[in-house]
Order: sequence, then structure tokens, then C-alpha cells
Amino acid sequence: MIRVLLADDETMIRAGVRAILATDPGIEVVAEAGDGHEAVELARLHRPDVALLDIRMPRLDGLGAAEELRRTVPATAVVMLTTFSDDAYIARALGSGARGFLLKSGDPRELLAGVRAVAEGAAFLSPGIARRVLDQLGGERLSRTAEARTRLEPLTGREREVVALVGAGLSNAEIAARLHVVEGTVKAHVSAVLARLQLRNRVQLAILAHDGGLVED
Repeated sequence: MIRVLLADDETMIRAGVRAILATDPGIEVVAEAGDGHEAVELARLHRPDVALLDIRMPRLDGLGAAEELRRTVPATAVVMLTTFSDDAYIARALGSGARGFLLKSGDPRELLAGVRAVAEGAAFLSPGIARRVLDQLGGERLSRTAEARTRLEPLTGREREVVALVGAGLSNAEIAARLHVVEGTVKAHVSAVLARLQLRNRVQLAILAHDGGLVED
């Protein structure tokens, strides 16, 4: 049996969520709270498997309650249940330790699937939220790639070859053998590139090589 704490300051919302959860015989609502402080107190008392928290609640909002639960009742998995899909809310919710993010406007089946998923140790996002998170991560990756390519652009063809091989994990001796040059030449190229790109070591250079597309993942 998955034991659930439900926290929302709107009584009718709590009743609707409770009714949906009641359709699954493996889920039991063990406590209900009308604000964040009450949710934390009841979670300490009942030790539920999952806490369903609304983001906007009086006294202490769901984000603050999630952070407090992470510190005091870490075994309780937190799922944020809200009408707000703003990126800032998503980022703050995940940063506060929440393992799930569900929209009240979503399919009731998402609620049941989300509760079961986080109770089993997984994470769960509403499909619409998941798409936004993936789009954001993809945008960040594209941004890193563009920045890396701009930094690598001034390098000569030979320097780019050396950087690519550093990114592939080859040693100076292995790079020298691959390029048919002496090891001292490779060392000189690496030192010159590190200085020009203002990097501290080969690890940073390897990361830049991957971000810039010189090395396949």
C-alpha cells in the first residue's frame, strides 16, 4: 500500500484528488493538510511514502514544504501538484527536491502513474512538462555547442586535430604517433592551445572538444 499525504489549501481540490487516488486500491490517503506547515507536521507524524503538495499555499508554500521535508522526512517522495507550468516553478520545484511535477489540468491517469512512479524511487513529470524540460536542456546543449565552436574557431587545422585527439583521451605520445610527429611538438601544441583558450588543464580542453563537436559522444 502506497501511503499518501495530500496538501492543498482548496478543500474541493483535495476532495477531487482524493477521489482519483481512491480509484487505485494500492494507494491510501493517510493525511490531508491545508498549508505547508501543516503538511510538514503531518508528514513527520504519518511518514507517508508520497507527499502531494500544491505550490501555492498559505503560511508555507509547497516549495518551502518540499525543502523542509527533504531535510526532516527524506524517505517521503515529494510530488508538486499545481495549475502553474511556468519554467521558474518547474526549476524551483525540482531544485527543492521534488521527484514529480503534475498539472491539475492533466489526465487523472497521470496522477496515479506519478504517485506510483515516485513511490518506487523513480521521477515523474507530466508529458507537457517533460517536453518543456527536454526542450530547455536541448537549448542549453545547443548554446554550449555554439559557444565552444566560437572559442575553437581561431585554432589552426593542426591544433584542432590535436584538440580532437585530446578530447578522445589520447596521451601526448599516442597523439604524436597518430599524427606522425615527435611528442615535443604535441606538447607545444597543447600548451599553446591551453594558453590561447585560457584553459587550466587537458580535462577542460577535452570538455571543450566534446562541446564543440570535435569528438563524437
